[in-house]
Amino acid sequence: MRTHRRPDLYSNTQSNVSVILPEFAFQSALITTIKQRFIVNRSKKYHAKSNRDLILKEFVHLKGYLKEGTLVSRDNTKVIGLLGAASHFLLYFVYRYGFHLPYENIWLRLIATFLCVSLMFIHNLPSSFRPYLSYYWHITLIVSLPFLFTVSLIMNNFHELWLYSEIVMVFILMMFVPNWLIFTLDLSFGVITAIVFCLLSTPNIQLHPTFNIPEYGIVMAFSIFAGYIFSLSNWKSLKELERQKAEEKYLALEALAGSIAHEMRNPLSQIRHNIDEVLHELPHGAENKAVSIPASAIETITKRLTQAEMAVNRGLHVITMTLGNFRNTDVSKEELKCLSAMVITRKAIEEYGYASEQERLMINLWPGEDFLFLGEENNYTLVLYNLLVNAIHALHAVPGGRIDLSLQRGDTANRIIIRDNGPGIAPKILSKIFDPFFTSGKKGGTGLGLAFCQRVMHSFNGQITCKSIEGSYTEFILEFPLLGQAAIRKYESELYKEYAPIFSGKKLLLAGIPAEYAPLLRRQLSPLQIALDDAEDSDKALDMIGANGYGIVLANISLPPSGAEKLAKCIRNKGMDIPVVACSSSTNTSINTIKGVDALISMPPALPELLGALKSSLEMVRNTLKESLSGKTVLVADDLDFNRRVIKLMLNKLGVTIHEASNGLEALNILNTQACDLLIIDLRMPVLDGFDTAKRIRSSQASYREIPILGLSGNLDNATLRMARESGINDSLIKPLKIKPFLQKVSAMLKITQPD
Repeated sequence: MRTHRRPDLYSNTQSNVSVILPEFAFQSALITTIKQRFIVNRSKKYHAKSNRDLILKEFVHLKGYLKEGTLVSRDNTKVIGLLGAASHFLLYFVYRYGFHLPYENIWLRLIATFLCVSLMFIHNLPSSFRPYLSYYWHITLIVSLPFLFTVSLIMNNFHELWLYSEIVMVFILMMFVPNWLIFTLDLSFGVITAIVFCLLSTPNIQLHPTFNIPEYGIVMAFSIFAGYIFSLSNWKSLKELERQKAEEKYLALEALAGSIAHEMRNPLSQIRHNIDEVLHELPHGAENKAVSIPASAIETITKRLTQAEMAVNRGLHVITMTLGNFRNTDVSKEELKCLSAMVITRKAIEEYGYASEQERLMINLWPGEDFLFLGEENNYTLVLYNLLVNAIHALHAVPGGRIDLSLQRGDTANRIIIRDNGPGIAPKILSKIFDPFFTSGKKGGTGLGLAFCQRVMHSFNGQITCKSIEGSYTEFILEFPLLGQAAIRKYESELYKEYAPIFSGKKLLLAGIPAEYAPLLRRQLSPLQIALDDAEDSDKALDMIGANGYGIVLANISLPPSGAEKLAKCIRNKGMDIPVVACSSSTNTSINTIKGVDALISMPPALPELLGALKSSLEMVRNTLKESLSGKTVLVADDLDFNRRVIKLMLNKLGVTIHEASNGLEALNILNTQACDLLIIDLRMPVLDGFDTAKRIRSSQASYREIPILGLSGNLDNATLRMARESGINDSLIKPLKIKPFLQKVSAMLKITQPD
């Protein structure tokens, strides 16, 4: 699918192919045509509220024809102008003194010559003249071809030479104007004005045509047909050349963006990891009386490190966005999976790279009825990121700016609505916002973001639309087709089947869950055969935890008397390694704003979010992880020593033995001599990269040919993921690594079953 716009013929960009967008002075003819079509089709095609709306729709419908009105090579513009000027000037003398035709008008020839000469310099005019250039181009065409040729034909009493010239004129005009409607309007306007000119200049003109009109009409019709076929072929060739050049430029930019991202992610990930280590080691002043540094200084250091971490995350987010907008959105039907709208939207909001806490507080995800849709997670997340970036940019100068996200289930389609109270979008801009490379009001924008969003939604068999009122709001609507009940039941059945072994034999305590949500939670968890108990406050919860040995606690964030955060702290202080998952119905609550809890879910809970949060919390219990991973051997292959050291720090504490390799060839040599349970490999390395290493492993007859392989990369677009799968890599993660999903992925790939 194209991701480029046609370049303007009169712009200063270096392009061989350009498009002239015709805007004609003869608007009365257009309006007449539009009105006639409007009268015929009003009852069948349109249901607008007023005649004005219908006419505007007709103009939009004809806009595509107008854009295709004239297509020429910019490099040939000077040649066209030179040949046209020379022909008109010299033909005056040839026809006048060579063929002794009775009529030749030097002034008309000079006007046509001047217009053609000016074409050679038209692209050098100041940009302030650019809105009028299309008018000038078509005036030149009409005067130089149908008008002048028809005047000469009539005034020379249909002389045979001018009859032939008229046919040539029609052929040439069709070459320049490949669209039949625009060609007809150009030709008609030129011929009509020529007739009017002849009648006014010679009121008593006597015409005595002697040629065979039917035969001439057949030749003229054939000329028009042949000219149309020729010009259409030429037009398609030019468009294909334009597409190829734009695609080459696009691929070059994509490769450059990928290279920059790969190089930038490594230093940024090192910075983030070091910040994490410092924050982990830094004491919390008020809680550690032995610290000699003043508590206020520790607080300041912590604040600055947190801000630095936010800046790094923002940089990584920008890289993800930049790469994402170049991403190929072609997704096969086999790659589309059932996604929970609430879960994936909430996850995207949590992981968005906010520039400040104020930005985060602008965004509100309202509780709503969750729905499933067929999609691809990475592409959907990038769609949401693009919409949030644009909305936040528009709200910077708006006091009380806010972005509201809501879910709507419908009878024919389900929707996710992103609405901001920003300045809105002007109607003349609104119709262009999904055009590739179109930007407005945003410095440094590429114009690719919304075009990418549209491509993604189409790949999901959905659509994206925008409504806006200047000075009031802008609203983007993501519309998804409904899933059948059979598909929904199958998805839920597979979900329970996947999670059942994890929850088998577990006991879960519901602490302070509001009465309106408790029955729903019990219905969602009942298929897992998990034991459920209730506690109305934290004191009761602590007593029950000590007596009954619960594996996990699901607590209301406002659990009386001190909340879920205080309950989690009390559990840790008692030396119990029990995860606490908090739940909240507030739209402004974020896992980043509360400490101590293992996960946060919104209420009412979406089934995938509920099960996913409970599962990940159980898997991250330190003692369970250590017992399960202890004794495992993992081979880490990465060309950067720092990246290998980060993985070692994550896994060594859990009793995992680590072997290291700086490229795929070294990894193969180690596998030949050492038994390993898992290979973690960078996909892009010198000597031998991750793809080729995996291919060699899978095609070998060695004992390690079935070893699980986890690929790592700074750019996991669809093409990279497809290459990884085809190479035999089991799963992939994007760098820099986050410890929680990394450990969960390692656990899953080693097929670890959590002990009771």
